Amino acid sequence: MSAAVPTPVPFLDLAREYETVASELEAAVLEVLRSQAYVLGPAAARFEEEVASFLGVEHAIGVSSGSDAVLLALAALDVGPGDQVVTTPFTFFATVSAITRLGAQPVFADISAADFLLDPVAVASVVTDRTRVIMPVQLYGQCVDPDVFDAIGRTNRIAIIEDAAQAIGARRGRFGAGAFGDLGCFSFYPTKNLAACGEAGLVTTADDRLASRVRLLRDHGSERRYEHLEVGWNARLDGVQAAALSVKLRHLGDWNAARIALAARYGALFREAGLDSVLTLPLVAPDATHVFHQYVIRAPRRDDLQAHLGEQGVGSAIHYPRPLHLQPCFESLGYRAGDFPEAERAAAEVLALPIFPQLRPDEQDRVVRAIASFYD
Repeated sequence: MSAAVPTPVPFLDLAREYETVASELEAAVLEVLRSQAYVLGPAAARFEEEVASFLGVEHAIGVSSGSDAVLLALAALDVGPGDQVVTTPFTFFATVSAITRLGAQPVFADISAADFLLDPVAVASVVTDRTRVIMPVQLYGQCVDPDVFDAIGRTNRIAIIEDAAQAIGARRGRFGAGAFGDLGCFSFYPTKNLAACGEAGLVTTADDRLASRVRLLRDHGSERRYEHLEVGWNARLDGVQAAALSVKLRHLGDWNAARIALAARYGALFREAGLDSVLTLPLVAPDATHVFHQYVIRAPRRDDLQAHLGEQGVGSAIHYPRPLHLQPCFESLGYRAGDFPEAERAAAEVLALPIFPQLRPDEQDRVVRAIASFYD
């Protein structure tokens, strides 16, 4: 008689989150359906006010996706042909595609080996008189040092846009994610810590003029119907997504706390198993709150380990397997393998393990046992 196959440990299980908020979520969405205020409207205005308070920002502008948030933030600063934007090659594609869509030039700087975040020393070395924006990515749920990047920006009179798509609720020093740059950008893609029921995003700023500009650009450059002050986009937040986000925002503090506790437990389990001498575990800066959108380790023989985990029914993912300077669509930028060694090394070694608020301790135990069995 064959042994029973254990139930898989999912990398992410959205159904479990839904079960915790189903009645609230369905009531909120039904209210929008009955009102038929499907685009922006009262639900969007309410969510913008609530999330601005949560983030500690003056303005929060709901938009159609995280990708559009980055595009609108750049456009609000009039970034365009001839301008350079310094950012990381170790990030999701949308960070850089928005730059190129506006005709500007992405300029890459390497990441820090310790935390995968944009290295400020590397940034300072590539700034030129054409640099208009520095765009650090708050990767995996953690933040760059805001004081260091603010100093680089002020010294060179360069704007800072935070790509905080993965970091809602994270903090570093005096600032929360999305609150220290000239503009901040968030994604509410369904896999994020604060997840819509589809696509949605947010732009944050303390600057009244920039906030007005983003609001204008998200709605075809129009303040009143059929009068267009400039060419914008259709990048509005819809009411159903806003209503869903308002419901989930009420739970986000608890959900982020659960992720932090799970990350701490992973660390304890790995140390107990002696795996901390094999794996490189996530680093959390002393003055930081890391909200663990992803729990990412560096692992020797990463691809073999991932295959082993799959055989054991344990989910995992690689964020990201190829840095952007080596993507075919960016060949024209002239970068080559070896230009950003830390980004390239990270791409070959990182592995994201299951972490979501409803992950059970027995499932976490199985993840660690499966990794231990591979290295044993």
